[in-house]
Amino acid sequence: MTPQSIIPFGSSDWSAVVPMTIVALSALVVILADLTLPKHLRRPVVLGVAILALAIAGVVALGAWGHPVAAFGGAFVLGGFAIVFEEIVVVAAIFSLLLGSTLGREDQAGGAIALVLWSASGAMLMAGAANFMTIFLGLELLSLALYCLCGLSPRAGARESALKYLILSSTASGFLLYGMALIFGATGSVSLAAIAGPTISNALFDVGCGMFLIGLCFKLSLVPFHVWTPDVYEGAPLPVTAFMSVVTKAGTLAVLARFAYALAPLPQAHAILAPLWIVAAISMIVGNVAALAQTDIKRLLAYSGIAQLGYIVASMAGTSEQGLRYAIFYLGAYTFMNLGAFAVVALLSREREEGSRLATFAGLGYRQPVLAGAMTFFLLSLAGLPPTAGFTGKILILATDVNSGYAWLAVLLIVGTAISAYAYFKIVFAMYGRTTGAEIQRATKPASALPWVGVAICAVATLALGLYPILPSDIVPLVK
Repeated sequence: MTPQSIIPFGSSDWSAVVPMTIVALSALVVILADLTLPKHLRRPVVLGVAILALAIAGVVALGAWGHPVAAFGGAFVLGGFAIVFEEIVVVAAIFSLLLGSTLGREDQAGGAIALVLWSASGAMLMAGAANFMTIFLGLELLSLALYCLCGLSPRAGARESALKYLILSSTASGFLLYGMALIFGATGSVSLAAIAGPTISNALFDVGCGMFLIGLCFKLSLVPFHVWTPDVYEGAPLPVTAFMSVVTKAGTLAVLARFAYALAPLPQAHAILAPLWIVAAISMIVGNVAALAQTDIKRLLAYSGIAQLGYIVASMAGTSEQGLRYAIFYLGAYTFMNLGAFAVVALLSREREEGSRLATFAGLGYRQPVLAGAMTFFLLSLAGLPPTAGFTGKILILATDVNSGYAWLAVLLIVGTAISAYAYFKIVFAMYGRTTGAEIQRATKPASALPWVGVAICAVATLALGLYPILPSDIVPLVK
């Protein structure tokens, strides 16, 4: 028996998964530290270990840029596309952990942070997944940890949100698995590369692709598969909500983009993907309209996220390389402006997350002008106004939609943006509008000052990306 038959994978295969391995193994270090350290040191130490591990993983992943490799027989493809999504996951996880001073009780801190790391490693696996088995493995690793994290809040709705997420996420997984099975039956392979080859049964293949896309739309919270999102966001702890708002979307978008661009050469690709663009268009309008009536900031940002994901998916209409570059840019911009808004909410909250209520923002411009200014800036970016990254991203998406022959998506994006301005400026008015004779509340001391770091970095990044958009090259998703 030759050594190659005993160990079928080489060093290049294992080196491709080093970043996610660092993140996954660091969760074990976190648990060990939580078991051995004195009670007063547990949370700060495990937070430090987790953030350091994520930073190291991000540096290691970036070091592989320009060296694409198809690892594990093409099951995981590392290239510019996967690295960009891994970096987004790492950044989002770090900023979410900066809000982690209120994540669970003191005796739950280590376990909760370990679950965040394992969930992040699942999203990183999805970033490079190039066959259905790897996709499902990453998706379940991402989701299983979140089921537990959603129920950690002492709020009454936490258990309900965790149960809703479990049931509906399992439903989405069922659609995905059934679609995968049908595609496998049509192609005889679990590899995404087989999609572009001749199919055994066109009807079987087309139905399988439709089921698979429905499952992804559930995970992305696109209308009409979005109903779970506001309730889960509201009930989950604030750091978990911030984490879910970006990381779950980044991992799923990576899978969606790789699937759609693998499908693009087929003659029936337009017919298969057309419903996806329609769902994105509906999400742009419904998400923004629903946000108008919200008085809870977490619910408002949930509906905002539905609309923002509609913009990102619409950017991929036509499956052009330019559209994918702009979609990734807008996802990066959304990461900073969205997490920045969550960091402001964290600074206004204590154990009961008072900062998520719209009433807490009343008079904030007079109580804490710097914090109110930062929140206004993030809301301007979410609304797509200059000179923010949100404005630049939407201009780029409009350009690619028109160039790809999807001008109707560009029109709906403009309409959705106009509607969203009312939802976001409702918060701005609450911060700076002042009723005659109303008493201004005193500033609330936050549970931790760490979210200030997130606010500062996110504000700088949102402005920098708006003035100088970074559009990575070499991001076409590879399948082998």
